[in-house]
Amino acid sequence: MLAKAFPVDLRRCQALGLAGTAVLALGGETAGALPARELPAPSSAQADLGLVGVYFGVVLLIAAWVLLGRLVRSADPPPPRALLLVLAVWAAPLLIAPPLFSRDVYSYLAQGAMVDAHMDVYAHGPAQLGGPLADEVAPLWRHTAAPYGPVFLGVASVLSGLTRGQLPAGLLGMRLVALFGVALMAAALPRLARHSGADPAAALWLGALNPLVLLHLVAGAHNDAIMLGLLGLGLVAALGGRPHLGTVLITLAALVKAPAVLGLAVVVVLQIRAGRRPARAVLTTTAVSGATTVAATALAGTGYGWTGALDTPVSSHNWALTSLLGSATGALLKRLGSDLAPLAMPAWHAFGLALTGVVVLAIWWRLRPHPVYALGLSLAAVAAFGPAIRPWYALWGLFLIAAAAPSTSVRHRVAAVTAVLALAVLPSGGPADTGQLVLAVSGGVLAVVVLWQAHQAAHAPALGRTA
Repeated sequence: MLAKAFPVDLRRCQALGLAGTAVLALGGETAGALPARELPAPSSAQADLGLVGVYFGVVLLIAAWVLLGRLVRSADPPPPRALLLVLAVWAAPLLIAPPLFSRDVYSYLAQGAMVDAHMDVYAHGPAQLGGPLADEVAPLWRHTAAPYGPVFLGVASVLSGLTRGQLPAGLLGMRLVALFGVALMAAALPRLARHSGADPAAALWLGALNPLVLLHLVAGAHNDAIMLGLLGLGLVAALGGRPHLGTVLITLAALVKAPAVLGLAVVVVLQIRAGRRPARAVLTTTAVSGATTVAATALAGTGYGWTGALDTPVSSHNWALTSLLGSATGALLKRLGSDLAPLAMPAWHAFGLALTGVVVLAIWWRLRPHPVYALGLSLAAVAAFGPAIRPWYALWGLFLIAAAAPSTSVRHRVAAVTAVLALAVLPSGGPADTGQLVLAVSGGVLAVVVLWQAHQAAHAPALGRTA
């Protein structure tokens, strides 16, 4: 129904998407992940209206994205430059919106302040910092060490020094950092698509204009944007015959978030394909990556504690397939009176990691001639079978699948998953109760009704003339 709602042209897509992001940004003013002092009462009319507005806007954005996808697949698709303008227009209202769909940005700011104050973020959580900034961090993470590498923490520390701990300036600064990462992603996607024999416009549509990018990387200001931007540029450099530069950039991406380290496999494969011996390719890539790590860590001044904090996201409170199975198994064993109940969760997490390793090896064995696509599927497997899942984790693999998928059917399936995940998290970033679910569904249904009425109004004159 949404695909037939309007005659498809670029201006209509641009306007509809802008309306969506503007409405959800406005709704976020009362329903978003607001600072504690600005939070309305959970059952207040303002919060309820904001929640309805956010989901109304999200559905409008998804509809605009679907319509834009039809235009990209048409006989006269818009050029990549026009799509980049659409991305900028859609993102504009989100730049001044409050944080949406997650409170992680407060953790970033607190960790940056800790580094700036020469505190060990790999040994202590933001509670050690104390003060109003630490109070904004979600309770689950206040006593948790940072899992991020020195590159991101160095950026967060610089931002902390520039903003002097002022929350509004810090939030805007962190969102600009994320927007820079999205810009790097958008710059890399067409080049990766051309190297992979894919359509650059289709790659931009799925990989950069994706609702998950706007909702979670821009509105949520997640550091995954910087990781993916650096990873994309590193792959472009490696594909362009500059393996050392590619290694440096991919290593910097991994020093934001660790999953990007899998990108080094692409550098090695490309060097072997160019005629370099496998052992030499591995050694040179390892040496350049090691030197980059040492230099970045020394510059950031954070030390190497992040290697021991990589299990920070592992928590029984995280939604993940292995966590759900671990909870169910533990509950069953406890009911049976078994002493093995406490081991259920670690056992399922270990199984998930082992399964991830097997799946990744199988992917690379089968898709060796297509390393970028293999990397995209590998990162998708890491997200799917890891001990923690968040909707924006899907972007790890989606970003590269958008650039290198060998068929449109793959893109269609990925797009369908995207539309579902875009609706999966409340704008406050917290758990949902029944009342909030009803309000969220009401906002989405209202948007569908409005779209249908617009469709009917647009076709009424034509029907009248026919009659």
